[in-house]
Amino acid sequence: MTELATARNATRQAAEPGARFIDLISAEWMKLWSLRSTVWVLLLSALGVVAANVNAAYADYRNFPDYDATTQAAFAPGWAAWDAFISLAATLVILAMSSLGAISIVGEYTSGLNRTTFAAVPSRGAVMTAKIVVIGFVTTVFGVLVASLSFWATQAILSGRHAGISIGEPGALRLVAGSALLAPLSALIGMGLGALIRTTAATLVTATLGLVILPMALNDDKYWAAVFAHTMPRVAWGRLTELEPGSGPATLSHYPWTVGGGVDRLRRLDRDVDPRRHH
Repeated sequence: MTELATARNATRQAAEPGARFIDLISAEWMKLWSLRSTVWVLLLSALGVVAANVNAAYADYRNFPDYDATTQAAFAPGWAAWDAFISLAATLVILAMSSLGAISIVGEYTSGLNRTTFAAVPSRGAVMTAKIVVIGFVTTVFGVLVASLSFWATQAILSGRHAGISIGEPGALRLVAGSALLAPLSALIGMGLGALIRTTAATLVTATLGLVILPMALNDDKYWAAVFAHTMPRVAWGRLTELEPGSGPATLSHYPWTVGGGVDRLRRLDRDVDPRRHH
């Protein structure tokens, strides 16, 4: 009887179709939005990012008449671009999106949901790929929205002083794209750290120290420090959003990167922190 039951179970399992990738996408989508924190993180961080940029632009709008003639003449495009997405906004994006990515992984380990998921779908690579697709899509849309809205709002404010720039300005589209891609990149790094550390507090502390505190603390007056700083996504973002030399929010003046170097670093980070490598 036991052998007969085993044979029937094997036949039944063989007859059942495996999980399709679209099914995994749907499951990960429901997991993400079932967390109440997801909506709040996206909403509050979006408001914070846009408000920070708008506040910076309005401050320059208000103080513009007090600037000397040289500063007024040189305000666009360099400083106008800086107002489009300031360092504080980038920091908020990094913290919020890395936290969202980390929680999407760590939450399953702390609740035990990962055991149920992998029991239903033994292919961990497929599950993690689906999770990356969902998190990447959501955070990319988030990044595009906040970067585009920030650029439009800040330049509309500065145009009142004839100091704004258009999206057709050389480098402006790169600025918006670089700021937008900071969101999915930070989320992916958070996922990678979450898959490696698997505890919420330690993951969030590590992400904050590694992605925010450390890049701000590094001084590029020494070559080794500059080389290490160039491994940080915040520095790569700063180079991509710099329209004029020395005007960017995260520029290393002694050992600066080229724009191509910043793009290459973002690409390498996207590959190196793939959370599927930790499963």
